[in-house]
Amino acid sequence: MSVINITVIDREGESHNLEAPTDMNMNLMEVCKSYELPVKGTCGGMAMCASCHCYIESDHDLNEASDDEEDMLDQAFFVEENSRLGCQIFVEDSLDGLVVRLADESE
Repeated sequence: MSVINITVIDREGESHNLEAPTDMNMNLMEVCKSYELPVKGTCGGMAMCASCHCYIESDHDLNEASDDEEDMLDQAFFVEENSRLGCQIFVEDSLDGLVVRLADESE
């Protein structure tokens, strides 16, 4: 099993260093939830809500956002150029050292 390190900055500005396995087909939302970070993942990872909205703070090459992800981000609050849905970022070796910041909630 291969494990990568991901840094998640929560909504209060606190950094959390997470270890994520690359052999379990997990996405970033699932990793955050496993560490009990405040990511809802209301739709269960189907890119049908924006409750796992985050900002990519590091300079990693990610897969292109799908049309479904783009459509959902068009409806989200506080969208920036580096906005992504955590449920659409799958944990893989190339993401070692990834840094993300959780987006503010709309409520």
